[in-house]
Amino acid sequence: MVKTLITGATGGLGNAVARFLKEKKGTDNIAVLVRDENSAQAEDLAEQGFEIRIADYADPIALTTAFADIEVLYFVSANDLDTRLTLHRNVVTAAQKSGVKHILYTSSVRKDVSKTAPLHIVVDAHIQTEVLIKESGLSYTLFRHNLYSEVIAMFLGEKSQLQQTKTVYLPTANGKTAFVAKNDFAEAEAIILADPKPHENKIYEFNGSDEITFAEIATILSDLTGEQINYTSPVTEEFTTTLASYGLPASIIQLVTMFSISIANGEFEQQTTELEKILGRKTQPVAEFLKTVYG
Repeated sequence: MVKTLITGATGGLGNAVARFLKEKKGTDNIAVLVRDENSAQAEDLAEQGFEIRIADYADPIALTTAFADIEVLYFVSANDLDTRLTLHRNVVTAAQKSGVKHILYTSSVRKDVSKTAPLHIVVDAHIQTEVLIKESGLSYTLFRHNLYSEVIAMFLGEKSQLQQTKTVYLPTANGKTAFVAKNDFAEAEAIILADPKPHENKIYEFNGSDEITFAEIATILSDLTGEQINYTSPVTEEFTTTLASYGLPASIIQLVTMFSISIANGEFEQQTTELEKILGRKTQPVAEFLKTVYG
């Protein structure tokens, strides 16, 4: 039997993939990678019957040990933008040394790949990681994700905050995004992990079934909160100055700003149906997702 390892198993995406794959195949021949075996999430995974492997992307030796006897590697991209490429190189090199046969990597959709693009630091790391994987000699499947639906709540805050400010305040202009809930990504990728052979050396553009603006999101939130939520798209300088006045860290302001500008530029206005085809249905509508958060 082919042995599969799911990285990022204590995070939202990796954990959901593990859950969906368990429903399809049980936990035999499925291992999960964690950094802390004593964390509540790791202990829960062990109780479910998953084999626990321990390693950090920053530790090449531990990765090589953790990947022993693994044939299929589900590789969730690292969160740290500054060190992401180095961490990813560690993963790919360890996979080569350990005899991994097939890497499935969570990448990102993109349009503007220039060095002046707002999301250059994000996009370039994904591009270079894809190159590393393709040049590794291993079989690969690349999942180019659109933005998570969960990002909306990260940008806008809790329901009580929205009810107080009554404003969606982001420099996203009229840009549309084909948001996808993590569970939809996870379900589709678990379907592929259950039988990865037909998906070797393929690239999938995974976008939501519908595209939506933040102006439309404000309308949805008005219905959910019982308050009139207005949408304001300030110029970038005003936006960053306003957020700084509330004491937000510069790193957070930079992250939200570069994603907002990219949305305004149409970076996430993508129209493919590959995710629908894998799922056999449309993705969860943003309105339905927001109801679970703000309803």
